[in-house]
Amino acid sequence: MKGINKIFKNILSSKVYTFSVIVLLFFILLAIIAPYLPIDISKYDVTNMSKGPSLNHIFGTDELGRDYFIRVLYGLRISLLVGFLAMITSTFIGTIIGLISGYYGGVIDNILMRFVDVLSSIPWLVLVIVLSVFLKPGLTTIIIVIGGFSWMSIARMIRGETLSIKQREYVVYAKFVNISNSKIIIKHILPAVLPVLIVAATTSISSAIMTESALSFLGLGIQQPMTSLGSLLQNAQSKLQSAPYMAIIPGAVILLIIYSFNNIGNMIQELLLKED
Repeated sequence: MKGINKIFKNILSSKVYTFSVIVLLFFILLAIIAPYLPIDISKYDVTNMSKGPSLNHIFGTDELGRDYFIRVLYGLRISLLVGFLAMITSTFIGTIIGLISGYYGGVIDNILMRFVDVLSSIPWLVLVIVLSVFLKPGLTTIIIVIGGFSWMSIARMIRGETLSIKQREYVVYAKFVNISNSKIIIKHILPAVLPVLIVAATTSISSAIMTESALSFLGLGIQQPMTSLGSLLQNAQSKLQSAPYMAIIPGAVILLIIYSFNNIGNMIQELLLKED
């Protein structure tokens, strides 16, 4: 209970944090209830093509007369799904590489860190274009690409923390009494790096959503009939003059999500520093 009270106090201590939490909870709720709303995402209405916001269509309609509100909600679902799954993937890989590299050191550390340096030096756009030749563009591919090639900064961060933690007395003693390396990493090292990992994971969600939006905008991400916030922006390019709301609305949602996740990451970091 004390921990929960601290979190609530920290959220309420700043209007920015309160706003960010409310925005994210609101967007997550909308994404969850989207399939249960009585609006057909695929219903065409040729008499209302590219119409602006109104009482019947609060976000207007797209170039085919489909309700834009429900399309934005489904795009939000996909973008959040990509963000969370890519975060889990990159955090998992980065944590394992960082723990192994930092704990064992020596040759293993040198090999893994050089591998990280090589991957970090490759521009992500070039990497995605190359991968798109071998993998069919879509939801699974975008998660693999973002999650599988955005873990390097997490690995470096966890490695640095591990190098420091493994010098502490309780870890040295655990080695002295011949506790296995795997148990030391799981029971002693991992819990100690968890605060840093949580902050890194929160930041990686916003980065994944931003990357997905950029890739979908370039036509390398989510493909029709599935939609994401980035693909909605891509489709809106040809309608910027006649229907600017088609770009403004999903663009604003992306900005709010990234802004909110970054603020929550800062809030968690601030909370952990207070505990220290």
